[in-house]
Amino acid sequence: MIVDRRIGLFILMRESLLTLALLGAWDVFVVVMFQVFHQDWMEQPTLPVSLLGSAVALFLGVRNNAAYGRWWEARTLWGAITNNCRSFGRQAGSLLGGRPDLASAMAAYPYALRSALGRLDSSADIARLLPPEMQTAIVGMNNQPNAILYQIGLAVNEEVARQGIDGAVHGQIDRILSDLANAQGGLERIRNTPLAIQFSLIPRLVANMFCVVLPLSMVQTLGWITPLGSSLVGLLFVALDKIGSDLQDPFDNSPHAMPMLTMARTIEIDLLQPVRIPVGGPIAPVGGVQS
Repeated sequence: MIVDRRIGLFILMRESLLTLALLGAWDVFVVVMFQVFHQDWMEQPTLPVSLLGSAVALFLGVRNNAAYGRWWEARTLWGAITNNCRSFGRQAGSLLGGRPDLASAMAAYPYALRSALGRLDSSADIARLLPPEMQTAIVGMNNQPNAILYQIGLAVNEEVARQGIDGAVHGQIDRILSDLANAQGGLERIRNTPLAIQFSLIPRLVANMFCVVLPLSMVQTLGWITPLGSSLVGLLFVALDKIGSDLQDPFDNSPHAMPMLTMARTIEIDLLQPVRIPVGGPIAPVGGVQS
């Protein structure tokens, strides 16, 4: 996730540079053909283009709202993951009498979830935090985050039986594990249900078509400065399309995705420090981007 606004503007411009260069070259071609070679067919009325631009802006606005809704829901669910992991660490310490191994196992859970959602490699962090017996138990499991929760639940049951802990106390801890599973299910739903093709592909095609037609309606009025005016307007539409495209996949391995590694590291620190397990500091942004 981009946390430095200046870096964010630079990244947006860099990623849009090729499209803008192609559109700028087309604008220059239109101007030369109209001004030098007097190709009158390139002169088009402004009203249809204005109406098309309004429709494109509305379409992009709807798509961007849907994409941001996906991104924000994913962030809310990760917030639930963070809060419930902290609650589990507190309950394990106060109600189960410590069990730093359970705190460490729960610290491995967000790394496994990050790996499953973004198809990123977190095996080193999982191996570092997850107790050996649990690592053996989850080998070959398709859904490793869920398998970790299952193993933690089994360990909690054993501790409850060993200490003779009241069932109401056990229910409190089990409710936390259920809330984690519910939040994970919501994140998996977002990952497994991509934005509809009507929202992810058509806006880009329509926006590019509008940018192609735009200089034809401006060349008679602006003349030689048509590339400047057309490029400024085109930049707006290209940027709007880029924003929606970046937000529609919150788990992608890009500067615009959610900082899952940072959140997993935060959870690890919050769980391990209270049980006196050595742990480093939080992850700092690199180049204005929080990973």
